[in-house]
Amino acid sequence: MNRARPLVLVIEDEQRIAAIVMDYLRQGGFDALHAADGQQGLRMAEESLPDLVLLDVMLPILDGLSVCRQLRQKSAVPIIMASARVEELDRLLGLELGADDYVCKPYSPREVVARIRAVLRRAHTASADDTDFAVIIDEAAQRAAIGGHALDLTRTEFKLLRLLSSRPGRVFSRAQILELAYDDEQDVSDRVIDSHVKNLRRKIAERAGDREVIRSVYGVGYRYET
Repeated sequence: MNRARPLVLVIEDEQRIAAIVMDYLRQGGFDALHAADGQQGLRMAEESLPDLVLLDVMLPILDGLSVCRQLRQKSAVPIIMASARVEELDRLLGLELGADDYVCKPYSPREVVARIRAVLRRAHTASADDTDFAVIIDEAAQRAAIGGHALDLTRTEFKLLRLLSSRPGRVFSRAQILELAYDDEQDVSDRVIDSHVKNLRRKIAERAGDREVIRSVYGVGYRYET
């Protein structure tokens, strides 16, 4: 939808926080709408079709994780989740449900606006360049190509790329990568996984230039971005 200014839907039950964030958004060149609970947020998202949703985890009526799950069933709208609960499980679960980023409360409104700009920029770049950086996986030959260029991968690197690219935008924890991309008999540490991902990134960069298609999610794992 073409708009003069990007529209951000803020789903936040704390009125003071919502008012401050919306003021910063409007000063920063955005339009903003506010929903005070999860159910209202879902309805407003369907009606207004925002460019991004800033979604609190702890919401009345319908919690933020449920809102994220239902939004993802219908839409690819970028979602940034916010919560004062910083437990690793909440962070990982939110991202696995399809959130694009995560901020911990209390947060700086300036930081949130900067995060929103970054997520929208990534989403715009991805939509413009999807076809140029498509990954082709040849299961029979155990080979892969990106953007039409063949990649010289080891068996492990091939399995890593196959796993990560199978669900663009989803964060895979190191534990999940270990379970899904390595043989049972292999004794693999987090450092080894990081080393393999580093090598895979380098080989992709040789074909895809400066574009970073495998991103680190601090404290969680890795995600593939189209």
